Amino acid sequence: MAQVTPADRQALLNLILDVSFERKEVTLASGKKSNFYLDLRQTLMRPKGVSLAGRLVLERLQSGPTIDAVGGMAVGAVPLVSAVLAAAANDPANVGLLGFFVRKEAKKHGMGKQVEGGFKPGQSVALVEDTTTTGGSTLDALDLVEAAGGKVARVICLVDRGEGAQEAFAKRGVELEALFHREDLPI
Repeated sequence: MAQVTPADRQALLNLILDVSFERKEVTLASGKKSNFYLDLRQTLMRPKGVSLAGRLVLERLQSGPTIDAVGGMAVGAVPLVSAVLAAAANDPANVGLLGFFVRKEAKKHGMGKQVEGGFKPGQSVALVEDTTTTGGSTLDALDLVEAAGGKVARVICLVDRGEGAQEAFAKRGVELEALFHREDLPI
């Protein structure tokens, strides 16, 4: 993997602010009201955004506990999981990294799985998310991964809105690692 630089981090933040950040009143998935909106799909669905996000998250994964797989709740985390795997493909140290996603409910056909992809019981995994507010959907993913036999060692998001997710994960014994925080946003 090419070396990640401070300029890469700044470029990702600039892209997020340019295409994903908007000052407006919204109701979030958590039910909370906010005076700004982050639609990180706008960043992750651009070549530069998906490349930078994948490389920056993979770099973060290279320090700290070793993981076997990276995943998250469908559909929000799927582009970020794919970005991390694409970055890992160019890095001999991470070429064996697997990816998975967690469905909100088990499929009614096929194998009926709720955790899909390269997940196996016993794996140490990292959950990723584009943005967190209260951490609700990723906490749901954590519960489902643990029920399926996985060990959640890491939780990483691109942007933590600073509205309770960090504390919620701490109560579960997992640190929320964010690339960017509320303080990085012009609010």
